Amino acid sequence: MTPFGEKLRALRAERNLSLKQMAEGLGVSSAYLSAVEHGHRSRPNRRFVHRVCQYLNIIWDDAEELQSLANLSHPRVTVDTAGLSPQATVLANRLSDEISRYDNETIERLLAVMDDAAST
Repeated sequence: MTPFGEKLRALRAERNLSLKQMAEGLGVSSAYLSAVEHGHRSRPNRRFVHRVCQYLNIIWDDAEELQSLANLSHPRVTVDTAGLSPQATVLANRLSDEISRYDNETIERLLAVMDDAAST
């Protein structure tokens, strides 16, 4: 599941909408909406996020948050390390190979390290 899919499912549950009801309201199939929620489709585009926001009456900061989550929700990431150090290539390859074995606590720690590095 992607961050966008998780949020979309939570919003749907908060509003007591079935998958079928929401899919009809968005003009998509239930199968498509389910695939988006589970991260089996590519990252949702701005147009789809806008339709979700309109359908659910989401505005301002909440709409920006939903778009940000969509931007972070590509389920099949490609990392281009061309021109970077050999260590960067090792990091990208190890993360690709090992991420499925990490529990959420480990992932949170890695994200915290990356956040710290980005702020310096």
